[in-house]
Amino acid sequence: MPAPLPELCFADRYERLRYRTALVLYALVILIGDIPGVRADVGQYASGGVLHSVGYGVLALILFSGTKGSMARRALLSVLMVAAMGALDEFIQSFLPYRRGAVSDWVVDITAAAAVCLPLYFLWPKMVAAALVKDAPLPEA
Repeated sequence: MPAPLPELCFADRYERLRYRTALVLYALVILIGDIPGVRADVGQYASGGVLHSVGYGVLALILFSGTKGSMARRALLSVLMVAAMGALDEFIQSFLPYRRGAVSDWVVDITAAAAVCLPLYFLWPKMVAAALVKDAPLPEA
């Protein structure tokens, strides 16, 4: 029987899976983002700042949930990992003639990670407790 969604998202035993999922998503961002013309096509619907904020914010969330240790350790490692990921992304883009690496995009990546990890630092234990509580009454519709 597959694990229910709250278990996958919050249980400690799935931390490693969540961490690996973040790495796979990052690889997909790099691969898809470096296909000629894709960034320009997506740019018609969302600006680079929005794409970087959402993409790296989601990566920070998944990394935070997949990191072991205290809330401070999770937050710090998640932001540092996003900083490294964003730097590598911009470094790769600097070699592509149809893309450009920008420090401003990297700053947006780090800011998005910090904006996600700061509230998680305070809320994550409560979110885990609420999601994994057994035999909780279902809310009435």
